Amino acid sequence: MRKVLSGVVAVLLTGTTGYAADLYEPQVIEAPVQETIVETGGWYLRGDAGWSYNKLRGAHYFQGSNALDRDFGTARLKSGFTIGGGVGYQINNHFRTDVTLDYMFKSKFRGSTSGGCGVAVSCTSRDVASMNALSLLANAYVDIGKYGIVTPYVGAGIGGTHVSWGDLENTSCEDGNPGNCDPTVIHRGKKSWRFTYALMAGASVDVTCNLKADLGYRFRHVTKGDMFGYNLNGGPGYDKGFYSHEARAGLRYSFNGCEQATYIPPADIPIEQPVYK
Repeated sequence: MRKVLSGVVAVLLTGTTGYAADLYEPQVIEAPVQETIVETGGWYLRGDAGWSYNKLRGAHYFQGSNALDRDFGTARLKSGFTIGGGVGYQINNHFRTDVTLDYMFKSKFRGSTSGGCGVAVSCTSRDVASMNALSLLANAYVDIGKYGIVTPYVGAGIGGTHVSWGDLENTSCEDGNPGNCDPTVIHRGKKSWRFTYALMAGASVDVTCNLKADLGYRFRHVTKGDMFGYNLNGGPGYDKGFYSHEARAGLRYSFNGCEQATYIPPADIPIEQPVYK
C-alpha cells in the first residue's frame, strides 16, 4: 500500500511541474522605434537671374549755379536684367543666411524739364541717360516648412548698392516748334554707394538631394544719391532713389545635402532566457 501511494504522489508532482513549465513565458521588451535623423545644416552656393521692374522715386537738379533747386517734370527708369550669386549656410530646418552680389544691367533713364532755353522762352527738355547697379547684401531667410519637394520661404536683406550713372544728354527745344532746339549739353554721370534693404518671398524645389531650384520675388529699395554733374549753368543733379520689383529664378547647391545620419534600432531581445523545468 505504501508503494502504491508513493507512485501516485510522484505522478502528480510530475504533471504539476510539466504544466508550470508549459505556462511560463519569458518577458520581452521591444526597443522604441527611432526615426531617421537627417542632417540639414551646411554650406551652399547660389546663382540667380531675373528681371527687375524699376520705379525711380524722382530726380532734381540745380539751375543757375546752385541758385535754384528744381525737380524733373518727368523721370522714368526702365526695367533691366539682373544676375547674381552668393554663398550661404543652412543653420537648421527653418533658418539660413547668405551673402549675395547682384548686378543689374544697364537701365535707360528718360526725363524732361520745362522752362526757358536759349532759343525760346517756353521750352521742354529731353534728358537721356542710363544706369547700372551692383548690390552687396547680407540676407536671412525663414523656411516655413517642407511640403513634399517644395519649401516656401520669406527673407530680408541689408547692405549697399554701387550705382553708376552714365552721362546725361540734355536737349531743350521750343514748345511751339520742336525742331528749334538748343545744342545738346552733356552732363557727366556720377557714381556713389547707397544704403539698400530688400524683402524676399518664394519657394525652393528639390531637384536632387544636393540641388534646389529657387523661384522668388525680391523688393529692393536703393536710397538717393548723386546723378550727374554741372555743365553750362545746369546741375549738379541727384536722384531720389528707386525701387526694384524683381522676379528671380536660380539654383542652390548644398555641399552636404545628401549626407544623413541613420539610427538602426536593435533587434528585440528577451530580458531573460526561457526556463524549462
